[in-house]
Amino acid sequence: MLEVLLCSLITILPDYLYRRFAQGKRLGREINFFSVWYELRYGITACFILTISLITVVFFYHPSSTAVAVQFRTIPILPDASGRVEEVYVTFSDEVQAGDPLFRLDTARQEAAVETQRRVIAETEAAMTVAAADVAAADGNVSQARAALQNAQDQLQTRQQLAASGSNAVAQREIETLEQNAAAAQGAVAAAEAARTAAQERLNTLLPAQKATAEAALEQAQIEIEKSTIRAGVSGRVEQFSLRPGDYVSPILRSAGLLIPSEAGRQSVQAGFGQIAAPVIEVGMIGEIACSTTPWRVIPVTVAEKQDYIASGQFAGGERLVDVGAVARDGTVTVYFEPLYAGGFADIVPGSQCIANLYSNHHDEIEDPNTSTTKAIALHAVDALGLVHALLMRMQVAMMPFRTLVFSGGH
Repeated sequence: MLEVLLCSLITILPDYLYRRFAQGKRLGREINFFSVWYELRYGITACFILTISLITVVFFYHPSSTAVAVQFRTIPILPDASGRVEEVYVTFSDEVQAGDPLFRLDTARQEAAVETQRRVIAETEAAMTVAAADVAAADGNVSQARAALQNAQDQLQTRQQLAASGSNAVAQREIETLEQNAAAAQGAVAAAEAARTAAQERLNTLLPAQKATAEAALEQAQIEIEKSTIRAGVSGRVEQFSLRPGDYVSPILRSAGLLIPSEAGRQSVQAGFGQIAAPVIEVGMIGEIACSTTPWRVIPVTVAEKQDYIASGQFAGGERLVDVGAVARDGTVTVYFEPLYAGGFADIVPGSQCIANLYSNHHDEIEDPNTSTTKAIALHAVDALGLVHALLMRMQVAMMPFRTLVFSGGH
């Protein structure tokens, strides 16, 4: 309607003034309901063409959207493992800070595991004490075996020297027996040294490894006890939380509630624009939004991100071929807004429905020396037409409370 009024001021009005003062035709006499088309045909035709052109230019270079939402993500409150609730620390709709405990599960099984591993560690330490005594005993056995070997070797050497001097006091059979005794003593030394090595390895390697394994299992059991206390990952508000001691929660079957982060919906606003606006929308573009939760207020924004794909084009692989013609509706180009000024979204309630306008800016192209004068004037006119869209938005904002409260039954 505003476009028609503006265009009529430079088309129909001059035509009427010419008919009135140049041709002397008066409104209500020569120009009446039956002759208005014939008398003002040039102005009406020009107004129609100019209005269509103006609307096309405005909505193409300054796109608008009513599909604007302050979306936010909730965090489900889930334990790492299933269990029965032992204690609850918060209630419905409580404010929590990151790290605050929410509830605690029963830890009888984990506490038993902790006690078991502590006993295993104590048992291993006792075994290490015994192993140290075994090493000392093995050292004594090695010393004893070496002394027996030395004694057998000395006797054998003495008998061999006597036999070599031609003495008849030593029999050949005695020398052979002493040689066998020396060999047996040598084997006993090797066996004692092997036993000492085994005892030393058990003390230095096997038992420390068993103790380390038990300590790791103890640490794991203690972590399981700590994980049984579910804490808030971020600061926010707990909603739909109605746990009571004795309830059963599971990360698969049932969550405990929802945690809504404090910054949810405060960082960006999402909008969907028609696909024809895709070549016009650019990151850094200036725009405005107005939401139902902030009546009579227009918030300046800037385009922070533009998705380079359209969500309606996605498909999930399956056993049936995808029929492109089965797409029921055209998808939109998703754009993410950020406030132009800090704190611009502070008063918007997350989840609000809004409207949005974007305004083109061809300043750099106009200032380019390679841009012709005609094109620069046309781009100036295109940018200036953003004022029309801004006026339309402010009319919508002014009427939004009345349209919602009066004409929509207060919804």
